[in-house]
Amino acid sequence: MRYLPKSPADREAMLAEIGAASIDDLFATIPAEYQLKRDLNVPRQHSEHEVMELFRKYSEQNATGYASFLGAGAYKHYRPVIIDSLSQRGEFLTSYTPYQPEIAQGTLQALFEFQTMICDLTGMEIANASMYDGSTGAAEAIMMAVRVTGRSGAVIARTVHPEYREVIATYAQHQGIPLSEVEYVRDSGRIDLAALDAALGDDTACVLIQSPNFFGTIEDVAAIAEIAHKKGALLIVSIAEAVSLGIVAPPVEADIVSLEAQSFGVPVGYGGPYCGVIAAKEKFIRQMPGRLCGETKDTEGRRGFVLTLSTREQHIRREKATSNICTNQSLVALMVTIFLTVYGKEGIRELAEQNLAKAHYAATEFGKKAKLLFNAAPRFNEFVIETSQAAEAINAGLLEKKIIGGLPLAKWYPELGENASLWCATELTTKEQMDAAVKAL
Repeated sequence: MRYLPKSPADREAMLAEIGAASIDDLFATIPAEYQLKRDLNVPRQHSEHEVMELFRKYSEQNATGYASFLGAGAYKHYRPVIIDSLSQRGEFLTSYTPYQPEIAQGTLQALFEFQTMICDLTGMEIANASMYDGSTGAAEAIMMAVRVTGRSGAVIARTVHPEYREVIATYAQHQGIPLSEVEYVRDSGRIDLAALDAALGDDTACVLIQSPNFFGTIEDVAAIAEIAHKKGALLIVSIAEAVSLGIVAPPVEADIVSLEAQSFGVPVGYGGPYCGVIAAKEKFIRQMPGRLCGETKDTEGRRGFVLTLSTREQHIRREKATSNICTNQSLVALMVTIFLTVYGKEGIRELAEQNLAKAHYAATEFGKKAKLLFNAAPRFNEFVIETSQAAEAINAGLLEKKIIGGLPLAKWYPELGENASLWCATELTTKEQMDAAVKAL
């Protein structure tokens, strides 16, 4: 009855009301050859106790007690317990798009504060109420730049997350946006500025970089912005590790920032959920995808919140829409808002400092056993090492010691060889785990 709330008597009453003799009568219009005349071939039903026992057995297959050094766009940070306590309240967990502001003030206020804190962090003037994730946000930012400039091409740093670039390529091929990539300098892992300058043409709408980039290296945003703006192109900065903004200077020289906010209180799961966001200069507000929440006053002068701008297909004519994204990550954005509120400005800086210190220690220690790549530029919480054996083989050996090693890079960067891998250390990575990994290596 918990999952099938209609009793046999309820069903009889409903059938009588609509003049049907049986449930089969409801399907009489379907030709007989398409009707299933047998029971479904599924296992028998289980009691609640049996279901709980089944899942308990499955949970024992989970890997526990492992030290993980994986990053590459999915970062494990501590989540204060208050995040789930508040975000799972009924008024947030079950709410839909807040079209009626009078009954959705809590959701709207949380999104307004989300936008405000994103602007504080990125140095931008406006931010939307979230996107699906960082990869689609980056693609939408390029489309936004094309609309703003009236140009068609985009130049992308090869140090942008490879999976982000795959998503962008999918968007671009159906939007008729030609893409070109710019290589990185081998000693620093930063974009090659001379190659970037040569790659820009009169029809280049934007330059997209990531900082910290996929190798964990911090790009020279000011120098890149100068090159892009000199050629009349916009600069888009993609940020996959949001915690970096606690200590890395915000990319104020950019025109558009595409941010993945997963690091701010969103757990690492099987591919999601994530929380993307686009922030930009205010003059580009009409070309921003998604939606924006604004502050207003009601008829009695009380502070209130509303959806201010929704330039998407769900609200306006398709030909005038800036995006076909018809929802956002309101619940996940709420998690981000709670996380940022709990930590505060000083807390976010301290969190970033811990990540920086942990990665510095790990890189220094790993550098004694392997070759540390891209060492000529500052980095945040990720680093690349080259081992004496293939990264896949190294990881197989580490796994036996309950250590999940770094991400092998040969798939996306074959020029680095099979021995290169990307490692990450966050505030949750302990000194004991790092020492154990170095010893095992």
